[in-house]
Amino acid sequence: MLKLYGSARSRASIVQWYLEELAVPYEFVILDMQGGEHQQPEYLAINPMGKVPAIVDGDFQLWESGAIVFYLAQKYGNTGDSPEAQAKINQWIIFANATLGPGVFVEANREKEMPRLMTPLNQIFSKQSFLLGDDFTAADVAVGSMLCYIPLMLKLDLSEYPAVLDYMKRISERPAFQKAIGGRS
Repeated sequence: MLKLYGSARSRASIVQWYLEELAVPYEFVILDMQGGEHQQPEYLAINPMGKVPAIVDGDFQLWESGAIVFYLAQKYGNTGDSPEAQAKINQWIIFANATLGPGVFVEANREKEMPRLMTPLNQIFSKQSFLLGDDFTAADVAVGSMLCYIPLMLKLDLSEYPAVLDYMKRISERPAFQKAIGGRS
């Protein structure tokens, strides 16, 4: 059975959400970060960086939430048959972690980056239900989790972006989201 290593209030919840969406059986191994369990040799053999999340799927080990979500989409989900379809999903996963997260959650970046990021997202969601059209994908897990963390962590006013707020409401009502992230508010 796949093992997901994480801790409370970590990006492991993103991976957990996607595992729930895919209905992939998994064991959630909660590490005691305060006690330094993530710095012990047993865990460092899985992730030498000592960060969470990480997964062990049979003999395969992987860390970094974005890489894990893309792997799960390829193995258990649907990334499309073409390299182009896979690249579109991967583009949004990388965007979530490398652009959206730092643009919103790094205070020094926020004032400048929020309009640059949220305005095009609002335009996308005013035309379609999900990032890639009418179907929920791994891209929505990556970007949606970052967006849904905003009211949990920052309490920013997003009223200028009604389509983004509608999207956040729609995805946060999904049963898999509720199980993995919903109870954290």
